[in-house]
Amino acid sequence: MPLQMTGAPSDPDLIRLPWDVPLEEWPEHHLVTLPRGISRHIVRFARLSGRVYAIKEISERYAKREYQLLWDLNRLDAPAVEPVAVVTGRREAGGEPLNSALITRHLQFSLPYRAMLSGTLRPDTLIRLLDALAVLLVRLHLAGFYWGDCSLSNTLFRRDAGAFAAYLVDAETGELHPVLSEGQRNYDIEVAHINIYGEMLDLQAGGFLHSSIDPLAFAEQLCRRYHRLWDELTQEEIVEDVEWHLIDQRIRRLNSLGFDVAEMMVRRKAGTARLIVRPKVVDSGHHQRRLLRLTGLDVEENQARRLLNDLDSFRVAKGLRHEDEAIVAHRWLAEIFQPTVTAIPPDLRGKLEPAQLFHEVLDHRWYMSETAGRDVGLEAALASYIDTVLIFKPDEKAIIGGPEPDPTGL
Repeated sequence: MPLQMTGAPSDPDLIRLPWDVPLEEWPEHHLVTLPRGISRHIVRFARLSGRVYAIKEISERYAKREYQLLWDLNRLDAPAVEPVAVVTGRREAGGEPLNSALITRHLQFSLPYRAMLSGTLRPDTLIRLLDALAVLLVRLHLAGFYWGDCSLSNTLFRRDAGAFAAYLVDAETGELHPVLSEGQRNYDIEVAHINIYGEMLDLQAGGFLHSSIDPLAFAEQLCRRYHRLWDELTQEEIVEDVEWHLIDQRIRRLNSLGFDVAEMMVRRKAGTARLIVRPKVVDSGHHQRRLLRLTGLDVEENQARRLLNDLDSFRVAKGLRHEDEAIVAHRWLAEIFQPTVTAIPPDLRGKLEPAQLFHEVLDHRWYMSETAGRDVGLEAALASYIDTVLIFKPDEKAIIGGPEPDPTGL
């Protein structure tokens, strides 16, 4: 069978990669080094035309299956990496067959959880990581996706204002169903518990885990957080006719957890004056959609909420309360957001994505203003942030050249 690339590859240079060479032997000039977790398969990262692709060597059957699952998850707007193509018909120069390859687009500004958990980690940061992973599992289960191999290594995170957003990386063992049974969900959580406990023990044995973190407690806390979140999202609530304020409180709790309520199912309980209420929950996105519609900025939900707050403050400060929202957004982009981002020195722009950077500048301005007892202004806050914070941050976008370490996975 001749070499074949199936999917939606947007870069013609992908087909020119050395597919006749085993992935572990690829020349270094094709590769870039990024942090990753543990995987059963050989994985490499390649940069072409300014984009980074993750390439996993795997059998044809599983490559095609995982590509389809990732495509379905993206269609459902679930938090997962984007599939690009499957390469089949690979052969060495001597004619020996090679495994197929799955190509996915690397998620910019993301890191494996292992990279976050290796070294000193504050307890509040650990809690945010647990919340992100619990939310990821709940969102996948609501979409009918059984993961089958949830682990730190199969997850990427991105900063989302003061929180984290988690993404599925490896869907090899996954299954998509119309609805998951309770047994499927519970087994998925059990597998997650075992995998994550094992990975935490591995980090601990290697001396990479902060001494205050208990691996077993960490894994168990994830399960508890998942079940609390699932119950909050799916349980029916019985209320009296006059207690509708309780429903409003429920909706607000769901919003604070990052979910929107699309509609409410209400029915009267037989023989009583009570009502049974069950919200139909969908993934969050109200602020994302509003910001994208107004400005064209496509960012995480918490980032969108923060940027919209700044936009609303700009409207009030400029006396534009009665102006069309789209016009105000255009002015905010031109006068506030874009000048802030472009003022960052070019060699520092890979540190954070623009929305996260702007959020941190706003935080820095608030802290400086609290200390000074007055508003120090955006310009002064930006200059201070660059000199005292940004230059010391790791480069979350930069790709470090040079030889690959001895990798065991994604």
